[in-house]
Amino acid sequence: MRYVLPLAAAAMTVAAVAQPAAAADVTIQTTNPVIELSVYEQVEVEPDIVTIGAGVSTMAPTAVAALRQNSADMKKVIDRIKALGVAERDIQTTGINLNAQYDYDQQNQRQVFRGYQASNRVSVKLRQIQRAGEVLDALVAAGATDLSGPDFSVDDDTAAKAAARKSALERAQRQALEYARFAGYSNVRLLQVSESITGNGPQPPRPVMATASRVSAEKAPVQPGVVGTGVNVSLTYEMVK
Repeated sequence: MRYVLPLAAAAMTVAAVAQPAAAADVTIQTTNPVIELSVYEQVEVEPDIVTIGAGVSTMAPTAVAALRQNSADMKKVIDRIKALGVAERDIQTTGINLNAQYDYDQQNQRQVFRGYQASNRVSVKLRQIQRAGEVLDALVAAGATDLSGPDFSVDDDTAAKAAARKSALERAQRQALEYARFAGYSNVRLLQVSESITGNGPQPPRPVMATASRVSAEKAPVQPGVVGTGVNVSLTYEMVK
């Protein structure tokens, strides 16, 4: 039996890395059946990064007035974030919008212009996650009218992913041996490993409904819990006697 593998896959292919334009094929001679497995392994770790989104929305009769007022309000929020000790590189603008707003007049069945709405949002990365509640309260006090997050992640999950790889390979080996023994073979030989990485990526923002009137004197309670990071591993084994 001939088993054909891409040259890159014969060693290791990682989905997160750009693939070469053209991969040569190598032929692996096998005289026995092969087993193809897909194993997902996840490791839970304590997060050390929390990301919070903060935005300001402003209404005004003209587009210029709306944008100018919104910019002034947003500057107050950003200045407050910096005053809390957040580094410049951890504050990023994620969206600026300006739209005309209308109400619908039911009696006359027509839209009535009511002004322009400007909005500006920033993403704030905190490297001291225990300060998340304090920062949420400070943002609202500074004029933020809507929040999203908090989203927790790990700054460096290299060790966690290495543990997930080891566990995935060990589990795949056990499963492959089971298949081989069910089929009357005594062992297996690894032919191919390919990997795709999951976890520790950007997460969709979760809205937090908050306004200045709803913030108490106590800081918002935030529980970081744990986050998962892992790997998907596809493996091919040959059954051997």
